[in-house]
Amino acid sequence: MSAAAAPEITWFHSFSLPDGAELAGQKPAEILRQEAEVIFRHGVAGKSVLDIGAWDGFFSFEAEKRSARRVLATDHFCWSGPGWGTKAGFDYVHGQLGSRVETLDIDVPQISPQTVGGVFDVVLFLGVLYHVKDPLKCLEQVASVTGEMMVVETETALDVLPWPVMRYYEGTELNNDPTNFWAPNRRALEAMFRDIGFKRFEIVTHPCLKANWKRTRVVMHAWR
Repeated sequence: MSAAAAPEITWFHSFSLPDGAELAGQKPAEILRQEAEVIFRHGVAGKSVLDIGAWDGFFSFEAEKRSARRVLATDHFCWSGPGWGTKAGFDYVHGQLGSRVETLDIDVPQISPQTVGGVFDVVLFLGVLYHVKDPLKCLEQVASVTGEMMVVETETALDVLPWPVMRYYEGTELNNDPTNFWAPNRRALEAMFRDIGFKRFEIVTHPCLKANWKRTRVVMHAWR
């Protein structure tokens, strides 16, 4: 793919390429930078990383940049499924960076040690949980390929309640998107992760959360 073809891609992630080119996506570069500082705050150097729901691949390439030993990027919904994205953006940036990140087109319910080639030290599950119809089952699938730590970025709701609960969003109620279904509260996140074998948690508010937002988002690190 030539450099001239890049502007024809509908970008979700933004990128700064080695030749100085700036690719502006729906998610601005500054927000991605702030997210990355939180997501990778515990480091991935020398570790194997699985990025589930990679889309244009910003966090896959960021893991590689931060000296991950191996990175596998997976997606289906945005690469070849019903989502509005494609894999063209990922492939373009992959080539421009001379990246060694591996790829696999696979949907979340099909993820297992057998399908992704084993267990990974760190698994990124960013912006995916609220899109799946069976969140606990999908978390079990993702946990099966997590060796040390899973990082989840997700919508949350109902944190004022003293019980672990999830809110269901009907139709396009959440962000005008019919593929958004669930938002757990923080207690529910921790409860689900305890049930699938995790013992230590760190939950922080999304670094770019605006004070006047009615929605809430968090980044959660969970360790075995």
